Amino acid sequence: MISDRTELLGIAHAERQRLGRTVQFADPITWEQPSALPGWWNRDVMAHLAAQDTLAAQIVKGDPPEELDEYRSGLGDEAFTVDGFNAAAVSRRASLPTRDVLVMWGKAADAFLAYAGLLSPEDWERERFSWLAGDIAVRYLVQSRVVEWWIHGEDMRATNGLGPEYQHWPIRLTIDLGVRMLPWALAQVGLDLTGRSVQIDVDGAGGGSWHWGLGAGEVPPHDKKPDATIVGRAPQLALVAARRLLADDVLVSGNLVVGLDDDLGTTILRHIRAFV
Repeated sequence: MISDRTELLGIAHAERQRLGRTVQFADPITWEQPSALPGWWNRDVMAHLAAQDTLAAQIVKGDPPEELDEYRSGLGDEAFTVDGFNAAAVSRRASLPTRDVLVMWGKAADAFLAYAGLLSPEDWERERFSWLAGDIAVRYLVQSRVVEWWIHGEDMRATNGLGPEYQHWPIRLTIDLGVRMLPWALAQVGLDLTGRSVQIDVDGAGGGSWHWGLGAGEVPPHDKKPDATIVGRAPQLALVAARRLLADDVLVSGNLVVGLDDDLGTTILRHIRAFV
């Protein structure tokens, strides 16, 4: 994770502008065509981003997250799920002109970054904001927005004629978030890997190294040897963490290779995810 606030916000501004150029240069007819995300057209992807970035701007500013509160209040005894909210947010914007959806996203993303930039150093370090799956520090909220912009940008670019665009920082931050979320992601499927760790070394755009504990809150000692290793290409690992590529397919292709405890490495790749 990037510890420098100015650098992280600079990366976020750059990714927001990059997604803005994707919007600008996409053929208008492609907004009403399917994205690479099953069940969503390209305009639906932007409606989803518009909703979440509006919420992010509101909570960082200190305003109530109106759409989220309204959705929760209408659930009754039904359990809240992020997928359920996302589907409702997209449906809510289905009748809007596409241009309105695109403008809504751009203004929301700009507002979020502006309010994040206005936080005091103390709030940047210590404040926790109530996000979709729990409280979150603003640096991780910024990181998660960069990750969403990159992932969903690739979803649209896969079908709107612009093609993939691999950039170092969004890919690096996607992998980093997926690695940080490993204990949570593994716990979601009933796996307790307390005391075990993985060493990840990937190259290409987004490349880097991580030695990460697989139990909640665990930091491997400096002299601990990892129980599994994952090496290969960073873009492919990011797309696995984004749940856009299947772990088994990437392993068969050779773009990622597991070592030491092969079964553990494969299990990690099957469950790593960079979003809740």
